[in-house]
Amino acid sequence: HISGAVCSPLCLLQLAAMVSKIVEIRAREIFDSRGNPTVEVDLCTETALFRAAVPSGASTGIYEALELRDNDKSRLLGKGVLKAVANVNDIIAPKLVGMDVTDQAGIDKKMVEELDGTKNEWGWCKSKLGANAILAVSMAVCRAGAAASEMPLYQYIAKLGGKPVDKFVMPVPAMNVINGGSHAGNRLACQEFMILPVGATSFMEAMVMGAEVYHNLKSCIKKKYGQDACNVGDEGGFAPSVQDNDEALDVLMDAIKKAGHEGKVKIGTDVAASEF
Repeated sequence: HISGAVCSPLCLLQLAAMVSKIVEIRAREIFDSRGNPTVEVDLCTETALFRAAVPSGASTGIYEALELRDNDKSRLLGKGVLKAVANVNDIIAPKLVGMDVTDQAGIDKKMVEELDGTKNEWGWCKSKLGANAILAVSMAVCRAGAAASEMPLYQYIAKLGGKPVDKFVMPVPAMNVINGGSHAGNRLACQEFMILPVGATSFMEAMVMGAEVYHNLKSCIKKKYGQDACNVGDEGGFAPSVQDNDEALDVLMDAIKKAGHEGKVKIGTDVAASEF
């Protein structure tokens, strides 16, 4: 019912179209947690606004799609994204207006293969419009598609991937507790040392275990290396002045044991070997 009236089938079709058709897309330059510019996109249907912002890591894998930066050294050290923003507003948006937000594959294909069309030895590289421009729009479309399908985002993504949509398991959180590589100014080559509380029976318990290990790690680092070693890196992990990866693993194992979670917490790494 709408305003007390019964909708006809035609009315329902019109309402569905209002929810799922792209009316407007606008991009802007924003700043991430490191103070670097990145791309944010607002996508509007007739009934709602959906927003997405692109993450931008400190390290770049050799197989990654290519983000577009302005390279104007007089502004933001050349890291501005006004070109990528203009590509969204002037090139991508006009071509997507009127498309259905539930056509994720069709919209992505149009952006990547038709509007951009650039390739390198690894595949579609998105260097013309910028991976940051394309990804921002794609994520906004995905949020809009989930809403139009009346699904939570995680369920909608499972549906897009052809996965079951009736059974879900909360993931094991991977918590970045020691930083090295491009995330810190120490001598550690490995970029991230993470803890994974695989022995937890719930997500909440996993968070508690992670927090307890994190705070015990701070005590271990302070005792062994001094207060100055408790400084944190780009992503909130400690960045002690340890000499090698084995030393970092040793202090992390001590923290897990001190927290009382030995055998319940595994250690993971994000090596970021392309930065070596």
